[in-house]
Amino acid sequence: MASRTTPPPSRPVGTVTRGTTNPNRLRRMDRWIAATHGAALRRAEAPVAVDLGYGAAPWTAVELLARLREAAPRVRVVGIEIEPARVAGAKPYEREGLSFRHGGFEVPLEGGIRPSLIRAANVLRQYDEQQVEEVWARLCARLAPEGLLVEGTCDEIGRRHVWVALGPEGARTVTFATRLGSLERPSDLAERLPKALIHRNVPGEPVHAFLRDFDRAWAAAAPYASYGARQRWIRTARALAADWPLADGPGRWRQGELTVRWEALRPAGPS
Repeated sequence: MASRTTPPPSRPVGTVTRGTTNPNRLRRMDRWIAATHGAALRRAEAPVAVDLGYGAAPWTAVELLARLREAAPRVRVVGIEIEPARVAGAKPYEREGLSFRHGGFEVPLEGGIRPSLIRAANVLRQYDEQQVEEVWARLCARLAPEGLLVEGTCDEIGRRHVWVALGPEGARTVTFATRLGSLERPSDLAERLPKALIHRNVPGEPVHAFLRDFDRAWAAAAPYASYGARQRWIRTARALAADWPLADGPGRWRQGELTVRWEALRPAGPS
């Protein structure tokens, strides 16, 4: 008997987002992906990266291709949008290595290709927290064996950004990234927590405790501010590493980033 396959959905899975976008909005996320996932993209035979929900203009997909190709010259980028008019508007920007398709969380790629990367930035912001786990599972199931899903939120001009990195097995890390010159305290990043965490920034939840300790370490590192915000951030990260499982080091800290293991920030109770 022939094996059965699940038929593709009759229409894209998901709902239309506001579509707000700006050039360079996702530069911090892109650079982190290129630095941490570039080797996996180079190993892939025909790497495909998906910009899922790129919005009303295709700038983020165009920029993703340029930044990833610095790390993996053979990568292709496919921008996927659930709003047909946005896909039509992006078509004139297609070029070698860049295309646009109509779709949603089912991630429709030609030939059933499994992407090496799915980037979903500012997409789940409008969804309920209870829906996040299902969406993550659906997207992770579409990944190639060494694939990566990066899902998070940033401000309108990309100064503050927090994202979760997931592999086929599920969530791995949470990264906090910021333009250090504009940062008053680390907890200012709380407003950019991804949907899975933003409503958990309350006493009793791990992410609340982490941001509290982040602020305390930042305050204790105030004397290093005379050497610049970067040195203060690095000192803060070193102090945090004594109590929290950080997944990166000075090389990334210098970029205004800090990555912590997902297990340390996983929500404590039911949503």
